[in-house]
Amino acid sequence: MIAPGATLGLLGGGQLGRMFTVAARTLGYRVTVLDPDPLSPAAEFATGHLNTAYTHPGSLDELARTCAAVTTEFENAPAEALEALAVRTAVRPSGSAVAIAQDRLREKGFLRDQGLPVGPWAAIHSAADFDAALAAVKLPAILKTARFGYDGKGQATIATRADLERTFGEWRGVPCVLEERLALEREVSVVLARTATGEIAVFPVAENQHTHGILDITIAPARIPEALAVEARAIATRVANALGYVGVLAVEMFVVGGRLLVNEMAPRPHNSGHYTIDACRTSQFEQQVRVLCGLPLGDPTQHSAAVMVNLLGDIWGHGEPNWEAVLRHPGAHLHLYGKHEARPGRKMGHVTVCEATLEQAFHVALALRRELGITDAA
Repeated sequence: MIAPGATLGLLGGGQLGRMFTVAARTLGYRVTVLDPDPLSPAAEFATGHLNTAYTHPGSLDELARTCAAVTTEFENAPAEALEALAVRTAVRPSGSAVAIAQDRLREKGFLRDQGLPVGPWAAIHSAADFDAALAAVKLPAILKTARFGYDGKGQATIATRADLERTFGEWRGVPCVLEERLALEREVSVVLARTATGEIAVFPVAENQHTHGILDITIAPARIPEALAVEARAIATRVANALGYVGVLAVEMFVVGGRLLVNEMAPRPHNSGHYTIDACRTSQFEQQVRVLCGLPLGDPTQHSAAVMVNLLGDIWGHGEPNWEAVLRHPGAHLHLYGKHEARPGRKMGHVTVCEATLEQAFHVALALRRELGITDAA
């Protein structure tokens, strides 16, 4: 066990790192953030900030020398940096697990090899793969870059072969995954924590609604049959065990025709798990600290129905939003990420509404969206 007072290392300094750092500092740990952004949101709460590239040898040496354990807050953290750190200090999750989750081709292959349910997909490395891909995947479909795509980036709708040829060319032939566009009934996610000894704590299944490829609303617990929720938690557990995963893991799934299909996984706390800060006995970020330090896992039980609304930079278009309109609701919990520039589509914060019933929380959340000028229909 790594006792409070020790220093923990964090690769990445965005909002997920900020919330991890708050949880770690609350438990009595020091935190050193490695992030090239001088205005890193996590660094505001950390006890140290290495303001360099993630692969900077001197910074990695300092993390390895001064930190009792190291984690990451984003899946695109260089796996080689995690592997190098693991030679000298504890690293959770492992670089090998992160390497699978950060590459859609490796991820799809892993899910297939584990016999987990996935939608039709095909790998595209070059134009020579077009015929086989179009034979395996019905159009319309979605083309995704294998690396570095998130929040709708690195994705394009493909309705014809000409679309595929044009988009693949515009993306300069980077490796891609072609996925069949499915008739989704629900999008859900499961966040869990797994220790080095294989103990697992699973949070309630969350239901997610997206706008323009970015998470808009999370509803927890998900409005799905209990049998489906049990299956979703079992699938996420299978993924974590198969990876030998140590840390907090999110697994996103689609409900199609009453069945669950695995979409992708994230080797870190997840946007859809933010509701756990206010609605569960232990948050996903405290679990991340507990796993990293070898502490007993916290209780993931949900004590309040919750609906989380993402706050994007768009609502700053006419000045500072009306936070009084949010905070006058007794069940509303506002979380702002300390980012210095509000841009359209940029995640600037979130608000979680906790109420006695899901219907009441959803009603208040929709009212808050309207008051803040979020105009897209939820």
